[in-house]
Amino acid sequence: MHDPHLWLTSMMHVISGTLRTVTPETDVDRDRGAVSIETVLWYAAAAVSVAVVAAIIWSQIKSTAGTGVDAPSAP
Repeated sequence: MHDPHLWLTSMMHVISGTLRTVTPETDVDRDRGAVSIETVLWYAAAAVSVAVVAAIIWSQIKSTAGTGVDAPSAP
C-alpha cells in the first residue's frame, strides 16, 4: 500500500502548481481573498489525514472490543 501522506502531499503540489500556472501573478488589482488556495489545500489534507488516522484507530478498537474477555481464575 502506498503512503497516504506522500500521496496527498504530491497531489497538493500538483494542484497548487497547476493553479499557479493558470492564474497570472502580474495582476495586482485582483483581490486575492482572505486565504490562498494552497492554505485551503493544506487544511483539507490535514483533515483527510486526521480522518484516516481516526478510521484506523476506530477499526482497531472495534476489532479489540469484539474479542472475548477471559475470566480471571482464582489462585
